[in-house]
Amino acid sequence: MIFSRDMLLLYAVTECITKKEEEDGLCKKIEHALQGGVTLLQLRQKKLDESSFVKLAIRVGSICRAYNVPLIINDNLNVALKSKASGVHVGDSDLSVSLVRKTAGENFIVGATAKTVERAQSCEIQGANYLGVGAVFSSPTKKEALRVSVDALKNICESVSIPIAAIGGITKENMGLLKGSGISGVAVVSSLFSAPDVNEAARNLKAEARKTVADNAQSSYQRS
Repeated sequence: MIFSRDMLLLYAVTECITKKEEEDGLCKKIEHALQGGVTLLQLRQKKLDESSFVKLAIRVGSICRAYNVPLIINDNLNVALKSKASGVHVGDSDLSVSLVRKTAGENFIVGATAKTVERAQSCEIQGANYLGVGAVFSSPTKKEALRVSVDALKNICESVSIPIAAIGGITKENMGLLKGSGISGVAVVSSLFSAPDVNEAARNLKAEARKTVADNAQSSYQRS
């Protein structure tokens, strides 16, 4: 699949489930999120065995295809390849971007986590399509995650040519603080999947993300 920076506008990262009985609920939330306008979906599952992860990824992939939204698998290249997902996202302690690119080919979407300019530039050189940078705010899903300031986020955005999604504790209410940072979109977990109405939350988050990205584009134009 050909990757474009527009795909990062509203990047949904799923909650983790612990047992098969929770699959139906997760898939229902995913469909509501896609209906609300999510532009990229990452399936993140830390507690499922690989066989169960693959089966879930195949099911979620079918839902994503119905909405023409790429499916990215978190941290597991084997699951991504076996389920025929569109890509994989690797953390800074996972497989290298270069190894993923060599194994999966040029048409595979490869995302990577970066918290420093050095890491961001290295991932770009190795062939990453995009970066996830954060946590920019305190995150309920990753309480131990190191924070990345908005100034540091801006420096990282300016250091590479590939698009960046900010992640970590992002809500409709605090997203405006990221204006002018240079991001192409936001990655959200709790503010989407923990919302009482996932469809409505997606629509509201996407509208706010459009404002934030438009402001970034205007700031970039004024600096050039």
